[in-house]
Amino acid sequence: MGIQSMRELVEACEKEQKTIGEMMLILEAEKSGRDKETIIGMMRERLIKMKEAVDSGIKDDSAAPSGISGGDAVKMYDYMSQGKALSGNYISNAMAFSLATSEGNARMGVIVATPTAGAAGILPGVLFSLHKNDGTPLIDLVMGLFTASMLGLVIANRSFISGAAGGCQAEVGSATAMAAGTIVELKGGTPQQAVNATAIAMKSLLGLVCDPVAGLVEVPCIKRNVIGTSIAFSAADMALAGIESRIPCDEVIEAMYRVGKDMPRTLRETALGGLATTETGKQVKERLFCRK
Repeated sequence: MGIQSMRELVEACEKEQKTIGEMMLILEAEKSGRDKETIIGMMRERLIKMKEAVDSGIKDDSAAPSGISGGDAVKMYDYMSQGKALSGNYISNAMAFSLATSEGNARMGVIVATPTAGAAGILPGVLFSLHKNDGTPLIDLVMGLFTASMLGLVIANRSFISGAAGGCQAEVGSATAMAAGTIVELKGGTPQQAVNATAIAMKSLLGLVCDPVAGLVEVPCIKRNVIGTSIAFSAADMALAGIESRIPCDEVIEAMYRVGKDMPRTLRETALGGLATTETGKQVKERLFCRK
């Protein structure tokens, strides 16, 4: 089964009467030679690692070795637990869980790259928010990971998922797009609606540069993960309401590729532009790497 585009993916889902997640499971079984039960078990292990990162992160207020991140997940979780969050439980929970995961990554903890370590907070953020607020069973979240994997596979094959190759639009943008489509499928939307959500989310982050302060995947990466969760829910809501992306998803992915190719080297994970070259950004780099 060869699926090279979102259009082909939707057509295959409709023909086989399968969800996007189910199609990914079939594809993985064909490619790996493993039975579906084994593959589901392997994916469940990854979901559990995600949950462990979230659970530990919302309680850990320690700083990362760099000293430039850490403790914000606890602040966010405490804030939303008091009922103060303007964005409601779904998004505020996702924000806290995303922070927990990304800060854990900065502390050299175990995370699951989805699709990269730098964008690893978005998918667990939205998944475990659905788990907390809707009671979405873990087995459904496992299938959600297959949905995200299928969407990410198409994006990676048609464009890129690396900040060094295409800027943060390729990392946080791709992760947000994957998460948006996954939310739609978990909430009972059609494959076409999931693909529309994917397109809407990716469009919203088109052109986002990769400018890590001191070259570390912390500032502004962690907070961009957090913002990605809110965009994912917004895109999912629009798609579930029946709103379509005026630009087909495959064309959005192609546009992301072209934008990434046109993006100067200074804005592709080199820490030579953007926020990395602000006065504060340069001071952080000096403090961390230029000590005598």
